[in-house]
Amino acid sequence: MYANFFKRVIDILFSFIALCVLSPLFVILSIVGAIMMKGNPFFTQLRPGKISKKTGEEKIFRLVKFRSMSNAKDKDGKLLPDAKRLNKYGKLLRSTSLDELPELLNILKGDMSFVGPRPLLPEYLPYYTEEERHRHDVRPGLTGLAQIKGRNNVEWETRFQYDVEYVRNISLAFDLKILFNTVIVVFKRTGIQSSVAGNKEGNLAQIRSEKQYK
Repeated sequence: MYANFFKRVIDILFSFIALCVLSPLFVILSIVGAIMMKGNPFFTQLRPGKISKKTGEEKIFRLVKFRSMSNAKDKDGKLLPDAKRLNKYGKLLRSTSLDELPELLNILKGDMSFVGPRPLLPEYLPYYTEEERHRHDVRPGLTGLAQIKGRNNVEWETRFQYDVEYVRNISLAFDLKILFNTVIVVFKRTGIQSSVAGNKEGNLAQIRSEKQYK
């Protein structure tokens, strides 16, 4: 009952309240971001969501975040390397998780939930095992079990194990425990990848492809 009904009701209610309460911060970061990034303060990217019962495929949605890398270009009009586009403001957003604030809109819309497996990239879809794909049996989350277990320092296989464990044990108590521990992790700033290196184990598609052809 909780997973199929009350979880969504709670997401709608609290995402709406959070957006109202945090609207001043939202406006400030939008203005500061536009100045620091010299343009659009928002970053959007397609991500896979919950598997549709009708199609049997993941719903692809547009995730919204505050931009943490500028659009700075070289003299030829090409984007500079990621390391040069990630400025101090962007690092601050990532380390405090403030770049995730606009995802409240995704939660309110129904693309995401407060708690669930973090949405990854669509190009990773062909590389999941049948077991790992169960992470998409629920809406992706703003935070999840893997995030309180090490965030970006968790290797892919371990991360997916945590995701599936969450899907199979969803409860209000479990969600509250994850949310509480997320607050602790954010304040301690543990397991954060504020650089451009990404996940500890690298690109999933590349790794799985290499294993396949060994």
